[in-house]
Amino acid sequence: MRLREFHFLADEKVHPAVVAYLRTHGFDVLDVKEAGMTGAGDVALLRAATAAGRVVLTHDRDFGTLAIAAGEPIVGIVYLHPGHIRADFTIRTLSTLLARELDLAVPFLIVAEGTAGAVRIRVRQL
Repeated sequence: MRLREFHFLADEKVHPAVVAYLRTHGFDVLDVKEAGMTGAGDVALLRAATAAGRVVLTHDRDFGTLAIAAGEPIVGIVYLHPGHIRADFTIRTLSTLLARELDLAVPFLIVAEGTAGAVRIRVRQL
């Protein structure tokens, strides 16, 4: 399944412009802030995303730790590193990731690490 076929849950630190960008490009994105889940713990968000069949979009590495070390079930996690206050930086990272047309099987963890000149993408099937 391609990444663009999944539905997302955007963690509260994901900039609203990033959510808007994804929606403009046809993605189903539930924003934690819009859903009234601001301040919910990572485990609660991960469980809500999994129950709804959504991939967590985050700048927080703790979600990966919960999935791998703690064994929390997931659909998928897209960890965008570094977390950036500038939405355009995160959007460039996402654009590069989406252009890769990755074929994914559930559950998965993607780390997309943006730098000034490149984006390094690692995919781990769990």
